Amino acid sequence: MKKIFLLFFIAGFFSAYAQKKTTAATYKVEEKSVSETLKFLSSDALKGRLAGSRGLETAAQYLEDVFEKNGVKPYFISYKDTLTNFDKPTYNVVGYLEGTDPKLKKEFVVFGAHYDHIGTEKNPVATDSIYNGANDDASGVTTVAELVNYFGKTKSNKRSIMFCFFSAEEAGLLGSQSLAAKLKAQNFNLYAMLNFEMVGVAMKRDILAYLTGYGMTTMGEKINEYAGKKLVGYLDVEMKYQLFRRSDNFSFYNEFKKPAQTICTFDFENFAYYHKVEDDFEHMDTKHMTSFIQQMIPVTDKMVNAPAGDIVMKK
Repeated sequence: MKKIFLLFFIAGFFSAYAQKKTTAATYKVEEKSVSETLKFLSSDALKGRLAGSRGLETAAQYLEDVFEKNGVKPYFISYKDTLTNFDKPTYNVVGYLEGTDPKLKKEFVVFGAHYDHIGTEKNPVATDSIYNGANDDASGVTTVAELVNYFGKTKSNKRSIMFCFFSAEEAGLLGSQSLAAKLKAQNFNLYAMLNFEMVGVAMKRDILAYLTGYGMTTMGEKINEYAGKKLVGYLDVEMKYQLFRRSDNFSFYNEFKKPAQTICTFDFENFAYYHKVEDDFEHMDTKHMTSFIQQMIPVTDKMVNAPAGDIVMKK
């Protein structure tokens, strides 16, 4: 009788545990967490996060702490990946979460955003001389940090994940170029790369965001399939401004010729402060950002757990 009771107790315990287990469907992104990260990264104290500056180093330490508290390991010896192509010491911040599937874990999904910006202005605008870079690209970095929080908690990824915070994007994609070349030389097995750029303000359109290089791969179609609705699409501004080539996704496409694209909600109509000192926290829509990230959780979860060959280049 005691054995039967014990068996029922154990079964009930694991049943309750299974019910409480966090999934993409039950996970809640907190606006407070989004706001705290975004506000810190775009604060005046970081002096515009110029590559090679003390402010950027402070931001890097903050991002290392995000990795550490979520049990995300360094991909290299440390989280700091020193750039090989920049004239001052600066580094990408790179974390790694091994996949759970014996076969799929050999493939990597890379989630990235650049954490540098353009520093300070010699001629202040209405006493403001700091390019805080809240939208560009503290918003993207905050998104990736929230993905770290989710996957660090759930460890639900069959594929391995590399989380990248790139330096020197504003100097010509130098951080991602340095890292992508290094990984290519190591025979890194890239499945797909998704980059987040300027997602701090909502568009007034029938899609949440646009995806650069939309017609080149199946990624856009799969994102919409994973979301269960039309979440992303194509905008003409991409071709007008050659946006596929102007963010860190391009470095990975250039090296690997695999799906590597950027998701963005800045459409050149909804935000007047691109590369201006007014790009600060007060102009960010944290409710939109929280909703955006919440909708990206199940999408990215399905991306890292999808069958082999789900996201591919189109011929």
